[in-house]
Amino acid sequence: MTEALTVPPRREYQSFHDLPIVTDLDGIEADVAIFGIPFSDPYTMEEVTNDQTNAPTAIRRFCQRALRGIDRWDFDVGGPIFDGKDIRVVDLGDVPGDPRDMGSHYRKAEEVVRKLLAADVLPITLGGDHGIPIPVMRAFEGRGPITLVHIDAHLDWRDHVNGAREGYSSPIRRAAEMDHIGEIFQIGLRSAGSARPEEVEAALAYGAHLIPDVELQRIGMQAVLDRIPDGGRYYLTIDADGVDPTIMPAVAGPAPGGVTYDQMRMLIHGLVDKGRVVGMDIVEITPKRDVNGITAITAGRFICNLIGKAVRAGYFD
Repeated sequence: MTEALTVPPRREYQSFHDLPIVTDLDGIEADVAIFGIPFSDPYTMEEVTNDQTNAPTAIRRFCQRALRGIDRWDFDVGGPIFDGKDIRVVDLGDVPGDPRDMGSHYRKAEEVVRKLLAADVLPITLGGDHGIPIPVMRAFEGRGPITLVHIDAHLDWRDHVNGAREGYSSPIRRAAEMDHIGEIFQIGLRSAGSARPEEVEAALAYGAHLIPDVELQRIGMQAVLDRIPDGGRYYLTIDADGVDPTIMPAVAGPAPGGVTYDQMRMLIHGLVDKGRVVGMDIVEITPKRDVNGITAITAGRFICNLIGKAVRAGYFD
């Protein structure tokens, strides 16, 4: 086992729902693995350890308010989250950073996800900023085509910022350069300044499906789901600022509007019904700006909905 495949906690914390903590990925036996990638590709020294690096811990700390207990009835999924089945969900802790090698955490994150995929484990990632899906998606090499479903107020097609090409403004552009990424659906786009004209042109030239929030609210999430091809493999990346700020206020760039809780639940359940969700992340949460923990609780609810629906769809049978 290499050091890159060990995922020690960055600080003392409870695991997500007190699930087993696993840090040795050799021979891992699990159905779902939840883990944090706190660090990204920073644009400035101040961003190396910004408040978003604390988000994985915050989500874990509030998980008991997202679901009071694994055995409790969850009305979003129609019963206990595991539905009486022997489902193995583990918490891997956080991918560590190295101040002497600022890119090492991306390499470690990619290796971790490759190890999970080889063991047929569904990865659910807690960010960190929106740069962190880049190594995660890279790990799916050879497992395409994967349809990328992106929730965000912003387009995220920047080529680079201050020379950093894998930061939080660039994940969709980097994904578009990966051979195993197929169609891209970007949902909830809104607010002024969320993209430069060149970035919109690049997205449209790729063939990305851009669904602004004004269109989403006019046609509804079911109509958006109907546009996404059936029978696919889907990766879902959720930027917290793409969600309605009344339920996810703890973001750096809040914008009025956004994907509602009911719409997110419909999207998650709809993707599971359509085909197979192969991974999900939730990013861009700034815990110091949260209100009564509602952002962290909402993030936990998204995770519970994915796991509960996947169990009922027979993912782990």
